[in-house]
Amino acid sequence: MAEIGIGLIGGGYMGKAHAVALSAVAAVFDTPLRPRLEVIAATSAASAARYAGAYGFARATSDWRDLVADPKVQAVVIAAPQETHRQIALAAFAAGKPVFCEKPLGASLADAQAMVAAAEASGQPNMIGFNYVRTPATQFVRQLLADGAIGHVTWFRGEHTEDFLADPQAPATWRTTGRANGCMGDLAPHGVNCMLALMGPVAQLSARIETVHASRPGGTVDNDDHGQLMLRFASGAMGHLYVSRVATGRKMGYAYEIHGTKGSIRFDQEDQNAVHLYRAEGPEATRGFTRILTGPAHPDFGAFCQGPGHGTGYQDQIIIEARDFLRAIYTGQPIWPTFRDGLAVAQIIETAFQSSNSGQWHAVPT
Repeated sequence: MAEIGIGLIGGGYMGKAHAVALSAVAAVFDTPLRPRLEVIAATSAASAARYAGAYGFARATSDWRDLVADPKVQAVVIAAPQETHRQIALAAFAAGKPVFCEKPLGASLADAQAMVAAAEASGQPNMIGFNYVRTPATQFVRQLLADGAIGHVTWFRGEHTEDFLADPQAPATWRTTGRANGCMGDLAPHGVNCMLALMGPVAQLSARIETVHASRPGGTVDNDDHGQLMLRFASGAMGHLYVSRVATGRKMGYAYEIHGTKGSIRFDQEDQNAVHLYRAEGPEATRGFTRILTGPAHPDFGAFCQGPGHGTGYQDQIIIEARDFLRAIYTGQPIWPTFRDGLAVAQIIETAFQSSNSGQWHAVPT
């Protein structure tokens, strides 16, 4: 099996998740490319060295530029703050190296556009990290929709709701300043990516974006707490998306409900190993939602466990991402979601802000 040297930028929450995934992916999926953990970069030499020791990287650096330039680093994984994504990705592509970038693609629409242009000009494999859409359950839902299992789809309701800032007495932090760190910059990209994956392009939207708690201990809040989007998809279906970081009681409310002419589907990430499917067939008296527990019959589940209903978890989603990135490098073929798919998400986020400011429906540029 061929090895590929990996450089990871960022060793915190997501950095650890990617380091673990890169260490495990070859064993889980028997990938033809085997990651070799070459260099990890962090903001200080001490933290980089600590991460290298904890995660098994050969070397550490406090300068991501050294990582990108290192000849033993053949592919770059970006798990650093979003305002750094553009500069790092452009340097990696200029060096002729594939890039995996955590969501969102950049801190602005302009960042995303520049990153897509650089990726496509370089011809290098590129992917963006939308992990939740890779659960066996949601992959299965995508198959159901593609197969027409619920007929012509007429309506979609999605949400990404959490409550980590629901308490108005929670102190102001970096999350409460700067548009890119608000709910629309942080949580909404996952929800938007989900609806695009399940429903296809959005033609028009009307949005309202608000700050619920404008003042917190230690400072004011200058970004948004929640937002809602009314949607008209290019298919003609209607829809709605709600995102919130102040949804009291919600921990991982990445959820959706889809109605069709022959049935409907429900899913909630807080119960990520179950899909609820309703089929409009048979006697009315015996119709009802069926709770389907994921198992080896569903996409990617069997690589982790042979027991139906035993479940997969968050880290498994990141391992699936790592498999896809390695496959894209090995085959030279793009694998969804690419940087261009990340740009589609950024365009909807930008259009939502424009709509919220104008109070009107806006067409989503293609």
